[in-house]
Amino acid sequence: MDTVETTTSEDVHALMLKIGVAASMAAQSLINVPTDAKNRALREAAQALRARSAEIIAANKLDMADGEAKGLSSAMLDRLKLTEDRIEGVAHGLEDIAELDDPVGAIMDSWDRPNGLNISRVRVPLGVIGVIYESRPNVTADASALCLKSGNATILRGGSESFRSSTAIWKCMQEGLRQANLPEDAIQMVPTTDRAAVGEMLIMSDHIDVIVPRGGKSLVERVQNEAKVPVFAHLEGICHTYVNAQSDAAMAREIVLDAKMRRTGICGATETLLIDREAAKTHLPGILDALADAGCEIRGDAPTQEMDKRVIAATDEDWDTEYLDKIISVKQVDDVDDAIRHVNEHGTDHTDAIVTANQEIAETFLNGVNSAIALHNTSTQFADGGEFGMGAEIGIATGKMHARGPVGLEQLTTFKYIVRGTGQVRG
Repeated sequence: MDTVETTTSEDVHALMLKIGVAASMAAQSLINVPTDAKNRALREAAQALRARSAEIIAANKLDMADGEAKGLSSAMLDRLKLTEDRIEGVAHGLEDIAELDDPVGAIMDSWDRPNGLNISRVRVPLGVIGVIYESRPNVTADASALCLKSGNATILRGGSESFRSSTAIWKCMQEGLRQANLPEDAIQMVPTTDRAAVGEMLIMSDHIDVIVPRGGKSLVERVQNEAKVPVFAHLEGICHTYVNAQSDAAMAREIVLDAKMRRTGICGATETLLIDREAAKTHLPGILDALADAGCEIRGDAPTQEMDKRVIAATDEDWDTEYLDKIISVKQVDDVDDAIRHVNEHGTDHTDAIVTANQEIAETFLNGVNSAIALHNTSTQFADGGEFGMGAEIGIATGKMHARGPVGLEQLTTFKYIVRGTGQVRG
């Protein structure tokens, strides 16, 4: 695939229509593809990633250089960067997906009616999935692999900042399809960085069955505002870790440090620490020391500022900010109910955690927050399809319809009812 230069809206429309028609045809042919063929394509693609690792890294270095020149944040550059280890991780992820059960054709339920009819609810692919993403080139492999295994065709539209890297990875996915004798149009990448292509995808209801946006707030808002195609919403990750008074101080310190600092640029990174006032004197100094030692900027409410001169005054805006950087906001709360109120008011229904030794309090929090993922005594950085045993994820859906949380294989299917009779008529 070469980059296509588009100069008019007619050019973009024609390009996207061609891609859409090809994807629809590929999706139809994938419906009855055997599991073994899909698995072979994924394993061959993994081998291609390893074989072309140097080529992918070379492409990524060009993207990184452009990103630095454009002034991308350190978090964005971290998302963009590919190394041998990260490429191996992507390849391993493809192999993990190949090992998972194929959801297509699985019987979800089956029953017999008094008239002798047998009715089954059976998993089937969604059809064509459009994935619009920004700086993470690994999404190219993760998303297309999950779509392929679940019997869906994919149209990928990566961000301009990762175009070379994503294209290099896409070529490996194409190699996998060829080796397994599957249609190459099953995984397509939009060959232009023209933003008008995104607009076309959002209205291609004749050829795209669902859109998955992976990116920042502005991208997601545009998709939700303009899409005439169903959307798996993926809002920004304003994630919280709440440290309850009845918690182990050392455990709380380690969890908060990991939740914030392991990788600050991912959507599961904790952005706000909530802590019981009762635990502030015993727990907070150690947590603040650990964060500061790791290079994290701390913005806190007045009581937290009074405890530590390193703490910058938090503004109202901080409670509603996804930093994606080495910055955390800290607020002291009265109790679990106060923490739940803050999370539900300022969070994005993404991922929120509680640290406590009290099971009853834990259940109150886990049931009370609106989060797609709620955790007890562990890091918010586990908000990841791979960590959930899904092999990978196409995104984390924060809406409440159909798919929610990590979107894996089962979430990329719908179902149909199959009714078998022996000549019955209703009469």
